[in-house]
Amino acid sequence: MIRKLLVANRGEIARRIFRTCRRLGIATVAVFTASDELAPHVSEADVAVRIDSYLTVDQIVAAARAAGADAIHPGYGFLSENAGFARAVLGAGLIWIGPAADAIEVMGDKIQAKKVVSAAGVPVLGGDQSFPLLIKAAAGGGGRGMRVVTSADTLRSAMLAAEAEAQSAFGDGTVFTEPYLPNARHVEVQVLGDAHGRIWIVGDRDCSVQRRHQKIVEEAPAPGLTDPVRSALHRHARAAAEAVDYQGAGTVEFLVDGERIFFLEMNTRLQVEHPVTEAVTGLDLVAWQLAIAEGGELPAAPPPVTGHAIEVRLYAEDPARDFTPQTGRIRAFDFGTAPDVRVDSGVEAGTEVGIHYDAMISKIISFGTDRSAAIRLLADTLRRGVVHGVTTNLGLLRAILADEDFVAGRVDTALLDRRLTAWLGAGEDHAVRKAALAAAVGSAVRTAASGSVQARIPAAWRNVPSRERVRAYRYAGATFEVGYLNRGGRLESSWLPGVSVLAVDADRVVLDDHGVRESYRVTVVGDGADVHGPDGAYDFEGVPVFTDPAANVAAGSLLASMPGLVVAVHVAEGDQVAAGAPIVVLEAMKMQQTLVAPGDGVVGSLAAVVGRQVAAGDVLAVISPPDRDAAPLDAASAGPAAPAAPAVISSEEST
Repeated sequence: MIRKLLVANRGEIARRIFRTCRRLGIATVAVFTASDELAPHVSEADVAVRIDSYLTVDQIVAAARAAGADAIHPGYGFLSENAGFARAVLGAGLIWIGPAADAIEVMGDKIQAKKVVSAAGVPVLGGDQSFPLLIKAAAGGGGRGMRVVTSADTLRSAMLAAEAEAQSAFGDGTVFTEPYLPNARHVEVQVLGDAHGRIWIVGDRDCSVQRRHQKIVEEAPAPGLTDPVRSALHRHARAAAEAVDYQGAGTVEFLVDGERIFFLEMNTRLQVEHPVTEAVTGLDLVAWQLAIAEGGELPAAPPPVTGHAIEVRLYAEDPARDFTPQTGRIRAFDFGTAPDVRVDSGVEAGTEVGIHYDAMISKIISFGTDRSAAIRLLADTLRRGVVHGVTTNLGLLRAILADEDFVAGRVDTALLDRRLTAWLGAGEDHAVRKAALAAAVGSAVRTAASGSVQARIPAAWRNVPSRERVRAYRYAGATFEVGYLNRGGRLESSWLPGVSVLAVDADRVVLDDHGVRESYRVTVVGDGADVHGPDGAYDFEGVPVFTDPAANVAAGSLLASMPGLVVAVHVAEGDQVAAGAPIVVLEAMKMQQTLVAPGDGVVGSLAAVVGRQVAAGDVLAVISPPDRDAAPLDAASAGPAAPAAPAVISSEEST
């Protein structure tokens, strides 16, 4: 029996595993790094042990021994699919919550895995060289190290970049290619296996809505599959699991292109999206992982799938700026307690979101009697949900759930790329403009009330009634300059015709939108404001109406696109560079971005230093105009040799 369990992970997955442990009466041990000392998962465990890194096997095993744990659960990510870690845990006399190390090893090598499952009769994608191709890391996963190649001209540079990133992320630079099917669906099958030879097929999930090859919406069961396709998926998943005598929870992933099915990979761990399977089966997959590790036997058959469940991943990132990671202290976090809604979160109000780990901060899951009911419930939950203090993809998630293609079940892995512009455009609609107006007038009253003299003057408006005051805000990549004035003690705004201000106090604004009364909660934060209204929550960043010329950066400045760590500098001061030449590589939250020269020129000054932490907007380098007498440059010859970046900023997940 397991009596005390160490979770070798952090964030929402650690908290989720602790929840099952508490229900089963198992004591819990957390591990944490210096940047996670105040994280929620640390305080929720019975005891906690500080380590230097979540990737340090020896320290994690030593932490388990020091805390008196008799078992280790790896969660997902980090060391969860590391066969050496599994062997080290078992070698220390501890119980490993996961499959056998040999199964991890075989399925962890994507090239070897395809050979093994192909021998078992599972269809796989061939490695031919017809374009488009997808380059993948053999030891990778989760979208890290992938490159899509559409022509032979860019194949070599893409291979070099993928190899470098795979080496950095996984310690193995081996890559391989397979045909790229941009309009296929990503469907996976949940499996459970015990030590007695029984394999359960626990339904399927669709994970097609992705950004940068990483999932953001998952649902169970996968909608719209024909009975023959679903049966074939389950049959092939069983064959893959049986090929390695699988034990524990695992997932077999496939591409589905019409009636064609191709094996992608097998993840030998619990998946991020496991809650949707739990919702439609009533199973606790973590409890079954623990039972199987204790030698328990699965019943003859799993429970049937009933209803429908959908999960969205809430990321601290800015979709309007190429999904760049965002940092900051969360001021408010609340998604309610509605029945049939589950929130697995790694954060709470007061949590500091830093640059060191994955950008996912929470998952929100809904369950309904059918898919339409699940969509409606989840959409309403996201509308009512509040996250303030850090930019997230919440608005994008709301737009996805309202999209006609998604609602109809017409999903594939290219859906986000096709619809992203429209989804981001939802950030400039009438609802956001009303929230911006509420922010402006609410902030004005709060500012007036804060002054000892102004506090005695109602609303404290300027005494030139014919001229509006203006407050400027930025939200979702758009800037709103909100004008308003006080006319006879009543606030009015020509900025939003048809909408009037009915009431304003310290934290509430009531608007009238063509006869419909709406209430907004407004919290002033510096020059900006947090607003929550009938259409959702918004963080408005204050923008100066008049810009100080001294604040302008020099022409040719290369600015940090996100807060992060400088991990590579490809040039030195005085180097001549061509447009598109890589200059600096930033890393934050498991994502790397390569900043490239915006045009031909000379590196006039260089502030980027490897190991330096920078903030978004910091000047990293200045590219001065080229010497007119110099010979023309090309990206391949300018500066030190480095993989060419395909755009001004190229993004990939790292590890």
